[in-house]
Amino acid sequence: MAASNALPEWLSIRPASTSSYSGIKNRVKELGLSTVCVEAHCPNITECWSSGTATFMVLGSLCTRGCRFCAVKKSAAGQKPDDLEPEKLAKVINEWGLDYIVITSVCRDDLEDQGAGHFAACVSEIKRLNTGTKIEVLIPDFTADTRLLRKITDSRPDVIGHNIETVERISPSIRDRRASYRQSIKVLKTVKELDKRIYTKSAMMLGIGETDIEIMSSLDDMRSIGVDFIAMGQYLRPNSAYIEVKEFVTPERFSMLKDKAMSKGFLYAAAGPFVRSSYLAGESFTKAILKTSPEHVPLSASV
Repeated sequence: MAASNALPEWLSIRPASTSSYSGIKNRVKELGLSTVCVEAHCPNITECWSSGTATFMVLGSLCTRGCRFCAVKKSAAGQKPDDLEPEKLAKVINEWGLDYIVITSVCRDDLEDQGAGHFAACVSEIKRLNTGTKIEVLIPDFTADTRLLRKITDSRPDVIGHNIETVERISPSIRDRRASYRQSIKVLKTVKELDKRIYTKSAMMLGIGETDIEIMSSLDDMRSIGVDFIAMGQYLRPNSAYIEVKEFVTPERFSMLKDKAMSKGFLYAAAGPFVRSSYLAGESFTKAILKTSPEHVPLSASV
């Protein structure tokens, strides 16, 4: 289906009920925290927050990379990290009683450890104050540096996500030159090698010119290195400065792709027009736990 200026009916934006999250939004602002859910005007905000899941963005709002699909503000250097951010995050998660949270960030190539230590500090502090909360981190590539990735795995989040974003052919034309498809695959592979107990996750944007054969190849690449969860959603152009939408993927095709992913051995696959990296992340984790094979021991069961 060729894309046009008009959105198809299945992409009609679903307004969130402000009564469902206004209190949370105000508390986040009061503490100087950010959630991707609010900042990105995510259409899934009511659904995810009502299920006890929220996605927080740490390390500021300025990204040091210039991917052609992302509307996050770019800068050669980001803001100074807030040393109190781990404590603030842990506190607000405790106040809300969230049982599953996702932590993500912009890329911070300007920092000596690219922000890996800050991620680890956030995970550790949240775990200290919220023993029943599952933690997923959606990390930058950290240039696939094993030393930096070890900081993340040593903090022992339950899930480590890193997005390949698109198929290999398209990757060079839409991602920052410091990122690459193969580097992202290496990140996911290294995480598994460092700690096989940690679940891994990735996501792809569709509708930017990829073929089904290329999607299947990407799914095979991820399964070959043990990626557990996959999310596939429709790319929506932020404005005319960013890459164009080539196709609006139908719900029926998304359903087919989800079935194909599950048949390849992913523990959980989410696919649909509004699916994003952290869409119903807690649900995917719970379902995966129920289907986990005996040799894949989740961190919550480790000694």
